[in-house]
Amino acid sequence: MSTPPVPVTEPAVNRAVPPASWNRQRPGPMPYHRYRPHHTRVRVTAEHAPAGERAWPSARTERAPLWAPVDLRDGNQALAEPMDTPRKRRFFELLVAMGFKEIEVGYPSASRTDHDFMRWLTAEAARGELPDDVTPVVFTPARPELIDRTFESLAGLPRAVVHLYIPTSPVWRDVVLGRDRAQVSETALAAATRMARLAGALPGADIRFQFSPETFNLTEPDYVLELCDRLTALWDASPERPVTHNLPATVEIATPNVYADQIEYLHRQLARRDSVILSVHPHNDRGTGVACAELAVLAGAQRVEGCLFGNGERTGNVDLVTLALNLYAQGVDPMVDLSRIDAVRRVVEDCNRIPVHPRHPYAGDLVYTAFSGTHQDAIAKGLAHHAERAAAAGVDPGDAPWEVPYLPIDPADVGRDYEAVIRVNSQSGKGGAAYLLRTRHGLDLPRRMRPDFSREVQSMTDTSGCEASPKELYDLFAATYLLAPSRRAAGTRGIVLGVWSAGRDADGTHRFHCELDTGGGPVRYEGTGDGPLAAFVDALHRAGTGTEILDFTEHALTSGATATGGAAVAYAECRTAGVTRWGAGRDTSVLTASVHAVLAAVNRASVTG
Repeated sequence: MSTPPVPVTEPAVNRAVPPASWNRQRPGPMPYHRYRPHHTRVRVTAEHAPAGERAWPSARTERAPLWAPVDLRDGNQALAEPMDTPRKRRFFELLVAMGFKEIEVGYPSASRTDHDFMRWLTAEAARGELPDDVTPVVFTPARPELIDRTFESLAGLPRAVVHLYIPTSPVWRDVVLGRDRAQVSETALAAATRMARLAGALPGADIRFQFSPETFNLTEPDYVLELCDRLTALWDASPERPVTHNLPATVEIATPNVYADQIEYLHRQLARRDSVILSVHPHNDRGTGVACAELAVLAGAQRVEGCLFGNGERTGNVDLVTLALNLYAQGVDPMVDLSRIDAVRRVVEDCNRIPVHPRHPYAGDLVYTAFSGTHQDAIAKGLAHHAERAAAAGVDPGDAPWEVPYLPIDPADVGRDYEAVIRVNSQSGKGGAAYLLRTRHGLDLPRRMRPDFSREVQSMTDTSGCEASPKELYDLFAATYLLAPSRRAAGTRGIVLGVWSAGRDADGTHRFHCELDTGGGPVRYEGTGDGPLAAFVDALHRAGTGTEILDFTEHALTSGATATGGAAVAYAECRTAGVTRWGAGRDTSVLTASVHAVLAAVNRASVTG
């Protein structure tokens, strides 16, 4: 039965306004006239639902669709070195461990390797190793001899989905198949009839059916609807034994909203809708595969086929990892386990022999990393604020609501640590270097000191042109601020501190006794003040070095510090002979660290004073 196409309203066209004075772009040299807009490429243009009837723009995704990874078939056939059986086994075991329940395992009629993998899978099922809730999917074209070989491979499996496909769009019908609509339908129905007969010959096996009108997004929607409805009836689909109709964007040719319109049309018009699992299979030729899948789910799709990290022909299949974690970032359970995303990535890279890009969403090496100074500052503040909110609420930070600038999800939720969140290069600001010193070396620089250290880092990275590692940052900090008190910096008029002691009189006056070498040999000095540092500054004054402490702070090293050299750190900003500099000290004694910090600041002033 032929179903008339939906009424069509001509799609609104977003025509660019005439060039304005601020837009100096001019026509380019590329032959764009060779290509036709998508809405002129389908003979019966019913891909657009009437604008007033679209439901998907206001829909919300509240649960994950059924994920159907096709890495072992569609992804595998796109590899320069297709997977052998051991690699396919490893990949399959990964998918099962992650929680996928419907897995396309191969194209059994296409190669000996795929057939051998089916034999391994059958042996696993015989040993009870195939989980009861995991259903393998096998792929076949609409050719009798290949359908027969596909069903032969199923012998011994307790359940499976047999996936039939045939191209349906005008250009494929004309150029590839050389058949008209009626002939393509006849071929598909004959194949479906053969599948039903062969399934009945597998006693005790639960065999369901799937159909893909390949190049669906380029096919007349009324024709797809007619063909799918005829197959639904032929296979006698029911809610207990549904058929899957899978609608591929085999080659992306339009914006994602057009695909959503096409899916919503089928979703509304399909017969026995409660007996049909509406599935989509977006590719990524326009770079919008993820958007197409997300809008298709809003439009009524219940199942999504794709590959982990987007492997597949040309620009790849839609990326199931990105889709799942996009849901997760919106507070929706993705229904698969991505809590150890680096381990998942390692298996996929090893099996595919293709690296995952460092900027790949959620999984790339650099996706939780900030080099920009403003980004680093926002992230560092956000992490601190998150920890404070969690403590105030009395909950573990890993359970607290997540709101940190620039990080859509907590890296810890996917098994990442915070070490790589902030990295420093010539683009970085004061916050990034300070964050790494604190988290990796236990040094919590005073806020007023951070711009000073940032300038040192900027000079180093500008010179090297490279990223600065946490160790290099600490080495720079030590060389800049932790000048040894017993050694004068080369080329300076600095002071060497010898033996010293500090004490307090009965009336509360502090005294500082020390040997100071200002260049002519060690001389004994004594200073007094209302605290030990004030007394030390007085001793420096008596030695001819007038110094004023402008800022001072000290702290115990934070937990997890990796650098050696004491449990206390002090920072001092001093003005000496009109020159203001920061210095730092580190020692097991807080007082010793404080004295060293003041002396380091004084001697740094001597370098440029």
